[in-house]
Amino acid sequence: MRYFRLRNTMDNQRGRWSEHLGKALLPAMRRAGAGPVGLFASTIAPGAPFLLMVAQHASLAAFEQCWQRLGADGELKSATEALYKQVQLPYQRMDVHLLRGFQKFPAIETPPGGEGRAARVFELRTYESNTPESLRKKIGMFEDGEIDLFRKFGLVPVFFGEMIAGANMPNLTYMVAFDSLAAREANWRAFATSPEWKKMAATPGLSDGEVVSNISSTILSPVAGSMIR
Repeated sequence: MRYFRLRNTMDNQRGRWSEHLGKALLPAMRRAGAGPVGLFASTIAPGAPFLLMVAQHASLAAFEQCWQRLGADGELKSATEALYKQVQLPYQRMDVHLLRGFQKFPAIETPPGGEGRAARVFELRTYESNTPESLRKKIGMFEDGEIDLFRKFGLVPVFFGEMIAGANMPNLTYMVAFDSLAAREANWRAFATSPEWKKMAATPGLSDGEVVSNISSTILSPVAGSMIR
């Protein structure tokens, strides 16, 4: 996950950088072997405005090779140099978070699309844990039934990952998709009030107070060029 921190400026920083990501960087990443690649803008989020790029790599070695290939990509280099020659900054700062996919959810699942389908609403959630051991228990909950409940109640899973380099570790981060903000509220309510979830959450040793110390949530919207919509 690569966050590009922005400012609301008269020179349309968000629009210029979003266009560069969709038309130059994302195609170059696909040429370099990465993907799927999602591009999102903050809708309801702390630290807004920002753009978020989510990219999948087969391994740590593939991650490194991708960025080496990007550095040698002539088309990307030309587009980037043209952008950087402008007086205005393309973005303010960049933060990078590296995740390892869950064993039972190892890869990004791109939600099904269709001609003319409206873009979905995406929610990015981070669960911090007190210790690596409590984090493993929470990952186990997801792998042993919680993700299945997400699917049942309309929380469309996109990815799940354990943070291996980034902020506020130990933690896990996942993304789910909804048709709308109203659907998000209804689907979360159905999940939270279901007998299946209440039974799982009441299991000794697996309550939120035992395995999760903090939850943060961000609402995102896909931008032009995103492979995840």
